[in-house]
Amino acid sequence: MVAQRALSEAEVDRVFHALATSTRRDILRRTIEREQSVSTLAAEYEMSFAAVQKHVAVLEAANLIVKRAEGRERLVRANPEMIARARALLARYEELWRSRIARLDDLLAEPAPSTSSGTHGGSGTQPTHDDTTDPRTEQGD
Repeated sequence: MVAQRALSEAEVDRVFHALATSTRRDILRRTIEREQSVSTLAAEYEMSFAAVQKHVAVLEAANLIVKRAEGRERLVRANPEMIARARALLARYEELWRSRIARLDDLLAEPAPSTSSGTHGGSGTQPTHDDTTDPRTEQGD
């Protein structure tokens, strides 16, 4: 197994930007299934060929797809290596958030400190303070 280097901040930004729209996610899904020409992809969407080309360019800039020329056609296929790296990044985020949630669950599961410790006659009421000794209630003359 080849060790993967961590994605740079710029690469992470490009991946999240590329995956931010449903059209690009769909193009990626289609190119995972099989290599397709940009023309074939464009025929699937209610937008111009140029618009689909721009979506493909964003995915290519994020290295999520690879484009190659075959005659006059441009064929597009998913890049499994970058998809694996993006997946590993998302798995690290998932692990981070799961550990944070687990710590929060642990904190919430701890029993609350008892308010009736017997020092106040067991009534559970707060002791009364002499207003002259509480600095929050002292008034200057």
